[in-house]
Amino acid sequence: MSADLEWMDEDEKEAGPLIANALDHKEKAEFQFHWQLLARREQCAPDGDWRIWMIMAGRGFGKTRAGAEWVRQIAEADPTARIALVAASLAEARAVMVEGESGLMAVCPPDRMPHFEPSLHRVRFANGAQVQLFSAAEPEGLRGPQHSHAWCDEIGKWPLAHERAIRCWDNLLMGLRLGSDPRIMVTTTPRAVPLVQRLVRQEQSDDVVISRGSTLANAANLPERFLTAIADEFGGSNLARQEIDGELLEDVEGALWTRSMLEQAREHGPVPEAVRIVVAVDPPASAHGDECGIVVAALGDDGIARVLADCSVSGAAPSEWAERVADSAREWNADRVVAEANQGGAMVESVLRAADQALPVKLVHASRGKVARAEPVAALYAAGRVRHVGVFARLEDQLCGLLVGGTYAGPGKSPDRADAAVWAFTELLLGRQLRPSVRQI
Repeated sequence: MSADLEWMDEDEKEAGPLIANALDHKEKAEFQFHWQLLARREQCAPDGDWRIWMIMAGRGFGKTRAGAEWVRQIAEADPTARIALVAASLAEARAVMVEGESGLMAVCPPDRMPHFEPSLHRVRFANGAQVQLFSAAEPEGLRGPQHSHAWCDEIGKWPLAHERAIRCWDNLLMGLRLGSDPRIMVTTTPRAVPLVQRLVRQEQSDDVVISRGSTLANAANLPERFLTAIADEFGGSNLARQEIDGELLEDVEGALWTRSMLEQAREHGPVPEAVRIVVAVDPPASAHGDECGIVVAALGDDGIARVLADCSVSGAAPSEWAERVADSAREWNADRVVAEANQGGAMVESVLRAADQALPVKLVHASRGKVARAEPVAALYAAGRVRHVGVFARLEDQLCGLLVGGTYAGPGKSPDRADAAVWAFTELLLGRQLRPSVRQI
């Protein structure tokens, strides 16, 4: 990590290079591990008698490095320290918090490298300080062990089922009773889950201090390709405020979907085999290039339906969005293309057929408004029958803008992506239950 001395005064800035030039080879090697010179101010522990310090910031901010450096500082200063490292899983605790590029082993000087014992999930420092790894998926593992300090990483990702995240946190708190000044550091991207919201509410107390920051604060140390990728993925969406700016998004009162609901529906990695895949289309209301909602969803052999892709396009002519639908159907080997036909059924079908004569098109008519159609699908989310394989920023912004009572308070003029998702899950999960309001042409 390159030095960022902007927060120092002018005398300190001038002294830094002079000191560096006066060092011998061994001293220069040590210099790169001097965190107080390398860190930005918001990466350093705040003053005060706090009990919990949370860095809640955008992706790539430098949260992991800050957490690892804090643990190293505690361990090197206190031979009696017993520090808990808690992640969403033991695999993540090891891969990110201990062995990662910014993890504990990477920030320690070679001559003071601690000993990692993977089979025991333990890191031992030469002076006697110890670090123990824990998984938030196993909250009972923290019932009993005592600690003087703890570093909790990405609490927004901790398992939510059966209140595991809250139970893990509470067990950790009750075991934090060693030493004279027990403290917890938390590093996380903001997500509207109960544990993060609980800590934000406690910020007004003296116990909890929150440091906030944007991805761009660490731009000098991030690849240009990464910055471009997150701008493409989240730029222009409300979710960019969360993933890049580090802002905790608040729910709109009366929304059918909440951010917490969507976080609980989040999945990453391999998913069960699909027994049926559909591409759902909410065509533009005019031929002048309004947004066309195109969502790919699958029904797994476990009975769970999943959003696989959001292929929606803006500013596209009919032939262009129809080609996008055809490409998506081919790419995902879709069994059916479900397209809303209220804006001219014959035109929608002819445009899709022109893009690919073999498309398995099913046209549906909406006899109710978008929000009314969305209510039973929101109930499916609440029941745990729908998941999102990854993050779909613009789609999720629209879902969180659909309100009980029939109004829309999200971005854009119309929730076209959300409506496409509703059609997809109506087709996959609701079947004939909604046929009085959805009919095939």
